Amino acid sequence: MSNVSSFVDSNIGRIDRRIYVDKEIYDQELEQIFGRCWLFIGHESQISKPNDFAAAYMGEDPVLLTRDAKGKLHAFLNMCRHRGNRICRADAGNAPSFMCTYHGWTFATDGKLIGVPGYKEAYFEELDRSQWGLVEAAHVDSYKGLVFATWDKQAPTLKDFMGDMAWWLDMLVDRREGGTEVLGGIHKWVINANWKFGAENFGGDGYHFPITHGSTFMRGNAPSRGPGIFSANRHPISPGKGNGVLMTYDGPGPNPNLETQNPMLRNYMVQNLPELEKRLGPARAKQAIINVANMFPNFTWHPAPILRMWHPRGPGQTEMWSYCIIDKAAPEEMRQFLRRNVAISFGPSGATEQDDMNNFIQCTATARTMAGKNYKMNVQLGVGRDSMSEVMPGKVSPSPSETNQRSFYARWTEVMDAPSWKEISVEKPSFKEPTAVN
Repeated sequence: MSNVSSFVDSNIGRIDRRIYVDKEIYDQELEQIFGRCWLFIGHESQISKPNDFAAAYMGEDPVLLTRDAKGKLHAFLNMCRHRGNRICRADAGNAPSFMCTYHGWTFATDGKLIGVPGYKEAYFEELDRSQWGLVEAAHVDSYKGLVFATWDKQAPTLKDFMGDMAWWLDMLVDRREGGTEVLGGIHKWVINANWKFGAENFGGDGYHFPITHGSTFMRGNAPSRGPGIFSANRHPISPGKGNGVLMTYDGPGPNPNLETQNPMLRNYMVQNLPELEKRLGPARAKQAIINVANMFPNFTWHPAPILRMWHPRGPGQTEMWSYCIIDKAAPEEMRQFLRRNVAISFGPSGATEQDDMNNFIQCTATARTMAGKNYKMNVQLGVGRDSMSEVMPGKVSPSPSETNQRSFYARWTEVMDAPSWKEISVEKPSFKEPTAVN
C-alpha cells in the first residue's frame, strides 16, 4: 500500500495531480475508501414493500438493496456465489427470489440460497447451502429514509460517521412531516473524469459559479444571488472529516429560503415556513439555505432537489447517478415542477451540469499529460481565514474560499493511509442548536 501523504499538502493547498490518474492510487481508493466508508445506496421509498429491490453500487461493486419478506433492509453483493454471475439485471422491482441465469442457483431477498439445480442428483445433498448465501454488507442503516451501507465490520455507526453533517442533511430530508421520497427513476451517465473532482466541487466550490455558469445565469436558467465572485453571503462551511457545505447565510433580515423567481415555489415555501422552523429551528428556517453539499466520500445533495453519487469507474472515469428527491407532502403540481427543474439543470444534458462536466473532464485530462502531471494543483484560496460558527456546525470561511477542498483532501489522505478504523478520527454529533438567532 502506498503512503499518499506526500501527494497532498492540505495545510497550504498543494496537490499532486497524479492522485487523479494513477492506477495504483485508484486501486487503493477502492480498498481504503470505498471498502470502508459508509456509502449511500438508495432511498427507502424505492423499496417500500416486502420483497422490493433496487440496484446500486458501492464503489465498483454492484449491490442489491432489498427489503425481505419480513420487511428488513439488506444490501447484498449482486453476485452469484457459484461462478460470480450477476443474479439480477433489473434496476428495480419486486420479487421473492433471484435466480442466476448461468446455472440457476436461486436466492431469497434475505440472501439465503434456496434453490440449487441438481442438489440431490449431482451434489448428493452434500452442499451446505447455509454457507453459500449472498455476500451481505457488514452494516446497513437508514437515516430519515436514506439508506447507507459499509463493507467494513469495524466501521463506526452511521450516526457517528455522519457527525454534524446530519444537521445540514436535515435541511433537505426533514422539512415536512412524512419525510421525502424519490420521484421517478435515476439519471445515470458516464463522464471521462476522476470522481474526486465532482465530489469536492459539490462540497463547496462557490468560486466557479459566476465563471463556469455565467451564461446560464444570464439566460435565467438557474437561480443566482448576483454575478459577483465575492458574494458576501455565500459561505463555505466545513463540518469536518472531509464533509463540505456551500450555503447562503444572510443573518437576520431577508429569508434566503424565499428568494426565488418562481411564484409557485415561493408560495410553497411561505406556506410551510412555520413547520420548517418548528422542525429545524430558526437558523435553518430563516437565515440559511444550502447551495450544495458533499458528505465524504461521494454523496452529494443540492436543493434543486437532487441526491447524487459519484461512482468511480477507474482513475479517469465516473458514473454519475442523480436522484430527484421531494417532500412526500408536496402537491402534484410542485412535484412535477421540481422534476422538470432537476432535468433542465442537473440531468445529463442539464444547463449547469454540462458546464461542470466539461471542467471535470479537462482537469482529469491535463493530469495525465506528459508536462501537466508534473505541476501541482492549487487550492490555496482562503488559507487561514476560517473560524468556528456560533449558529451552525462547522468552520465558516469568507467567500470565496477553498477550505472545503483542503478539508476533503485532508480526509482523503487520512483514510487512504490508515491501516484500519482505529487510526481514523471519528467525531460524534456535538453541535447544540441555538434557541435563537441574533
